[in-house]
Amino acid sequence: MTRNDKDTITRRTENRHLLRCMKAGLMAARDTPHKGLLLTAYLAGAVLVWLFRGHLFGLDAYGMFSPVLNAVIDLLVPLYAVGGLLAVLVLLGTPWGGREAKEGLQKVGLVNHAGEAPILLCKQRDKDTPRLTLWEFDPCGIPLGEWEDKRARIETALNITIAKMTWAEGRKIICVYAVPAESDFPALLPWKDKYLSPDSFVLVLGESLTGPVTVNLANIPHILLGGSTGSGKSVLLKLLLMQAVEKGAEVYIADFKGGVDFPRVWRQKCHMCFREDELLHTLDQLTAVLECRKKRLEETECKDLDTYNEATGEGLPRLVFACDEVAEMLDKTGADNERKKLLAQIENKLSTIARQGRAFGIHLILATQRPDATIIPGQIRNNMDFRVCGRADSVLSQIILDNTSAAEQIPKDARGRFITGDGTVFQGYLFNEEQL
Repeated sequence: MTRNDKDTITRRTENRHLLRCMKAGLMAARDTPHKGLLLTAYLAGAVLVWLFRGHLFGLDAYGMFSPVLNAVIDLLVPLYAVGGLLAVLVLLGTPWGGREAKEGLQKVGLVNHAGEAPILLCKQRDKDTPRLTLWEFDPCGIPLGEWEDKRARIETALNITIAKMTWAEGRKIICVYAVPAESDFPALLPWKDKYLSPDSFVLVLGESLTGPVTVNLANIPHILLGGSTGSGKSVLLKLLLMQAVEKGAEVYIADFKGGVDFPRVWRQKCHMCFREDELLHTLDQLTAVLECRKKRLEETECKDLDTYNEATGEGLPRLVFACDEVAEMLDKTGADNERKKLLAQIENKLSTIARQGRAFGIHLILATQRPDATIIPGQIRNNMDFRVCGRADSVLSQIILDNTSAAEQIPKDARGRFITGDGTVFQGYLFNEEQL
């Protein structure tokens, strides 16, 4: 592309942007009282200048030249009035900080092949989430994927923390939802009982920039948590299990550390297993319940547990199986044949629950900090639809989320900060076990 071609494209973009600003200014004057007042004042001033143009310009003093000057003034005043009107509309339709935003994006390399940076079209409070500011950009042909790849640079250029980026009006506008950089997540977010969701089996994990982050086990039955040591993964797991207990679920917890991570209060409210033979027995019970419920739902022609409970009035509880370190539970390294056979049975039971548990109200919440893809079998991992990862390296992030977002977007010193599979970053609630 030659320099002349780039200049031509730039001029066309600027002209298109001017027309869009005029249109936006007209809409702003219609919808915003103080901007409408400004436009009205200008029009009123233009009318007064036209009515009293003879007195304002003193045309009578020029004698024989007065008719000529009068004709010139009659021609120029309307032209200047129209030009001024267009300038006012452009002013009203140009967002504050537009030039700085364009220069910032240009500095961080977000430009198209013609060297054009995106143009800020509008900046306003988001109607649905007032905490967020909505930035609307003309992408100038730069795809959304490239914006996502350069998210960190965009945040630096605009001094913001981005919550999400989406297309609008087809693919004509890119919307960036963000908060100022100084309004980032709090370092600590204590859990309060009022946060417990009143909805059937919705569990609350924490708060993102757009609001609470939740998961409905009735729709998304299994959860996979990942994160390195000290990331807050175990606290998040306990938060979810606490809510499951509060909602009347029967909770089963596998802990091969002798119960160190789960004090006595958990043993009073949940079913604990500390050895592999106990674990296999527990999973045998859960799969037996699954088969029993399968027959009941088939006999009553109900599609899921909620429908069955509503139709029969039985009130069968949901069952939740959790493990804080699934890699510890399934690791076959150094195992003899007998233990490998036992672990294979455990894997088989977990795979059955992962595949069929949703309709029958049996759920898995598994957590791991081991960056080893061979530890969690594919049949189990592929059925864990809701995935969350805290601070992690790129390998663990890839295993949990199928991408490296956790390694890229979670600060290395963050605790309780997580990202979901769809890219939502949130701060998890800090749950005190004394609240259980």
